[in-house]
Amino acid sequence: MAEKTEAKLSDSFSSVRSQLQKRLDDLTRAEKQLAHILMENYPASALGSITDLAKRSAVSTPTVARLVQKLGFEGFAQFQQALRAEVSATLSSPINKHENWAQNTPGTHIINRFAEAVSQNMRQTFSSIDSDKFDGTCDLLVDSKCSLHIVGGRISRSLADYMFTHMQVVRPNVTHMTSNSNAWPHYVLDMKEGDVLVIFDVRRYENDLRRLAEMAKGRGAKIILFTDQWGSPVSKFATYKFNCHIEVPSAWDSSVVIMLLIESIIAEVQNRNWDETKERIRTLEELFDRTRLFRKFT
Repeated sequence: MAEKTEAKLSDSFSSVRSQLQKRLDDLTRAEKQLAHILMENYPASALGSITDLAKRSAVSTPTVARLVQKLGFEGFAQFQQALRAEVSATLSSPINKHENWAQNTPGTHIINRFAEAVSQNMRQTFSSIDSDKFDGTCDLLVDSKCSLHIVGGRISRSLADYMFTHMQVVRPNVTHMTSNSNAWPHYVLDMKEGDVLVIFDVRRYENDLRRLAEMAKGRGAKIILFTDQWGSPVSKFATYKFNCHIEVPSAWDSSVVIMLLIESIIAEVQNRNWDETKERIRTLEELFDRTRLFRKFT
């Protein structure tokens, strides 16, 4: 049983939340009601007994059993086992991740193992991205009438910085929020209806980012989330979210797939806004010439 659960968790987008979201349109009314309860306080809502879950969801116990089977589990016990394994994975420290990979190390060279893991992450992530969601995200980012704020966590702030550097050239009204969460209410103060907040949050999710998302949504901002395959708690506040696979044979997770996705989005926003972007690049290059930032050979 444990082996089957572990295999299930290694599948593409195997988190229960992702499976629920994928199958939502195919569920009955009662099953949808149950699914929404599960996702509202995920995953804690499903860690009690099957009777308690049915009672809190105002559905029958057989409805819970049917939904669990539709998600591919043999029963409620296996369903909960998968959830606990998922929780354990999201809380895994760099030391635990390294030991897990070390215990299952094949004989191939690290560069080959790493490349294979990243390639698999890429295939799993991009095969599951909905083009409408991608286009909707670009629609929000290209609208320069609305302010754009970008923020990341302890590690993911480097991704936020990269996206900010490019988006600031593509369009005006872009802010890179400081990593000091004590200052975030000052940014939220100026957010208004329709503004956009991009958040990067991967496992060992940061509570401050969840609180920021809640405050920003309360101000009417739309949130774009880049997270891992399990899904940050910020997910419940996001207008659009992208679940990227991040596991590699290392103590740390990989940002390669998230970076590739960011660059794809930047390219599309730049193309849609090319006339304005071209003028901004031209002006920026003139400023660079005046500061002599870049060496020229002519």
